[in-house]
Amino acid sequence: MSGPEFIPAAKPIIGDEERAAVDSVLRSGMVAQGPEVAAFEREFSDALLDGRAAVAVNSGTSGLHLGLLAAGVGAGDEVIVPSFTFAATANSVALTGATPVFADIEPDHFGLDVASVESLITERTVGIMPVHLYGHPANVAALGDLAERRGLKLFEDAAQAHGAAVDGKPVGTFGAFAMFSLYPTKNMTSGEGGMVSTGDPEIERRLRLLRNQGMQRQYENEIVGFNARMTDIHAAIGRVQLTKIGAWTRSRRENAAFLDANLTGVVVPPVAAGAVHVYHQYTIRVLEDRDGFVQALKDEHQVGSGVYYPIPNHRLPSLAAYAPGIDLPETERAAREVVSLPVHPSLSEADLERIVNAVNAVAGAGA
Repeated sequence: MSGPEFIPAAKPIIGDEERAAVDSVLRSGMVAQGPEVAAFEREFSDALLDGRAAVAVNSGTSGLHLGLLAAGVGAGDEVIVPSFTFAATANSVALTGATPVFADIEPDHFGLDVASVESLITERTVGIMPVHLYGHPANVAALGDLAERRGLKLFEDAAQAHGAAVDGKPVGTFGAFAMFSLYPTKNMTSGEGGMVSTGDPEIERRLRLLRNQGMQRQYENEIVGFNARMTDIHAAIGRVQLTKIGAWTRSRRENAAFLDANLTGVVVPPVAAGAVHVYHQYTIRVLEDRDGFVQALKDEHQVGSGVYYPIPNHRLPSLAAYAPGIDLPETERAAREVVSLPVHPSLSEADLERIVNAVNAVAGAGA
């Protein structure tokens, strides 16, 4: 007799409507950046950004890179970033020629710690780039106040935070620009891609130039640019997904509430007052033997999980040169303790009960 079916940590949802939308684009013969991209930008803006401008690009990393360039970041500058995040955050700063400066995080929501950020500001600092990690908003109020007080720009890495909000205001509307990833494992996808939001018309104009070889009209190149365009194929997928993300987010939040209420022996993720957490990941802390805990969930209970991120950016071979001798204790502690459990909309009630029973059993046994 076979055992229970494995519950994956993430499960992208691509259905018949997305396939039909792609087929429609293919039949049209217009597959590069075109009317689908323009429509996706408008609809994303209306649905998730309170009407703030949205510019579609070919990946989230491109979005960060072009956003920074459009905001004027370059060689000789410093941008303060978390180390506890995916490497694309710091990579995008380094790719402009600027220096990523790694700050520590606060322990509750894994966002940039304001005091740590302030201690790292120098005459070369031009910006602060918080990450709304796992779908929980960073402390944009305090970080925004700090940026304003010190004459800096705020940039948002909202790769994992589609629909998250603070006091009723959506993430992606606080900074000079913000980036949303549309990678397959995100809360919504376009297959591959990113969306950059901005309230600054000049940054928007530069973004549109930078993604398209520096031109708005063909062969009239104004600046040196990239090919970072989104295709109409990808935009068509994104437009369909955009109609579903509201219901998916409600499912994620309901699944998280069930886990909150029933898990024992681990630290469940707190939510800040006034914050809407969209649970790209449901990330707990396991205070002892995290790796043994993860292995036991898989081997003994067929429950998948993820560790995001086991190696902080400042210790990666690619980025360590930017961070000689720094000490980030909360970052190191999070990297040792975090585990992300399944929270995706495809989970059934039986799946959720299995996850709870598995976590409680493994935590109780001291995995």
